[in-house]
Amino acid sequence: MPSTISPVRGAIRLVAGTAAFAALLFVAAGTAAWPAAWAYLAIITAVMAVYAAIVVRLHPDLIEERLHPPPDAKQWDKPLAAMVAVVGPIVLLLLCGLDHRFGWSDPTPRWAQAAGHFAVAAGGALSNWAVAANRFFSGLVRIQHDRGHQVVDAGPYRFIRHPGYAGSMIYMIGMTFALSSRVALAAAAVLCAVMVLRTALEDRTLREELDGYADYARRVRFRLFPGVW
Repeated sequence: MPSTISPVRGAIRLVAGTAAFAALLFVAAGTAAWPAAWAYLAIITAVMAVYAAIVVRLHPDLIEERLHPPPDAKQWDKPLAAMVAVVGPIVLLLLCGLDHRFGWSDPTPRWAQAAGHFAVAAGGALSNWAVAANRFFSGLVRIQHDRGHQVVDAGPYRFIRHPGYAGSMIYMIGMTFALSSRVALAAAAVLCAVMVLRTALEDRTLREELDGYADYARRVRFRLFPGVW
């Protein structure tokens, strides 16, 4: 039986883990004298701090679920989730750091870097809004019968069906501009393609297995970006 952890301690672990995770940038870059990376680290730590406050205040049971994923998650989702939540972000961070060290990409204009930092913050804010609105925001695709799973159509779910994924995609693309890496941008494009696949598979699962989702999908037509898909 999995051990339990207090929501506050769990949230602190998530924030600290994210900050340490992002610090891979400096290891790969071989220097800490990188203002753009410090700005990125500050933004992503703030995003995770807000996320932690949301789950502690609104959905404390999500902490336990994310630390100890339940066994009824869809098997096809486990490799996809690992790719977009662990392997992909590590690859992006390492590529950005190595690109900074070896100068693989041409310098990015300051306005583009600033836009990238803004996109990181905006993508994180959209994902956090989705978490705040959706108490069933699990790290793996599953129908949460044990938690009374229902369709959520509040907050950003009024406009698109998978705002958490949309926020993550905006964040990843923005990160590559904030940290001036064309190489990482190519990797982010691959990760976005994986996210599109995961979105389609999750959407199909919800249509088939979650009561009321098919009606919701008819009301809210677009999965990720209004007017696009």
